[in-house]
Amino acid sequence: MVRVLASSRILITGASSGIGRALAVELSRAGGRLVLIARREAELRRVADDVASAGGEAVPVPGDVTVKLVRRAALEAAEERFGGLDILVNNAGVSAWGRFDAAGEERLRRIMEVNFFALAEMTREALPLLSRGRRPLVVNVASILAHRGLPYQAEYCASKFAVRGFSEALRPELKQLGIDLLVVSPGTTESEFFEHLLEKTAEMPWGRQRGVPAERVAAQIARAMRAGKHEIIPSARGRLLVWLNRLFPRWLDAWIARYG
Repeated sequence: MVRVLASSRILITGASSGIGRALAVELSRAGGRLVLIARREAELRRVADDVASAGGEAVPVPGDVTVKLVRRAALEAAEERFGGLDILVNNAGVSAWGRFDAAGEERLRRIMEVNFFALAEMTREALPLLSRGRRPLVVNVASILAHRGLPYQAEYCASKFAVRGFSEALRPELKQLGIDLLVVSPGTTESEFFEHLLEKTAEMPWGRQRGVPAERVAAQIARAMRAGKHEIIPSARGRLLVWLNRLFPRWLDAWIARYG
């Protein structure tokens, strides 16, 4: 059965730019009613204004998703403004570039806090509302680096592997509650993501790759939400990496080792 997005009550984290912003616009055009979380208040309010200008409805909740009070405020906004929640999109994420042995403990802890722990706790806290929702769904934005780790992004890869493993384990549990779960594993995306790195102690040895437009990724996510898919990789290059890792892992290990 196709999921109808019109009138769905949707909460999106990391909604001020990139995939989060594009998805907010995409889902509002489909008739979704939105609660949006992001740390950058001015940018978040601009997204909410863009949604309103297009005839949609969005409630901005500025704040850090790692803070329980912020997560609670967003869930309360969904309940008070829309009467509940149908879809949770865990999109907030941060990264850093550099060798693991050149970094401190705080880099790993911050990336795990944002990318994994906040996602897990946002999901846990949303379950009472989702379990009463209409065709409820959790969307966890992981990464192609949740399928294959690459050097100079060890902490980010660890966090996204955790998201994917958590999602696979949680999916059958949520099914018992009538809640679906979709994992999105984007490759490089055209966004401000790399302009807001926690640290940058090295350049990527393979250079910057041209990304997929965030709007195209958002459109693919919306289609997957409607279709009830379990996982998508919205990038041809990303799908190639997964295919190579499955069929030729030793060759890929040797190729990647040149960049270590």
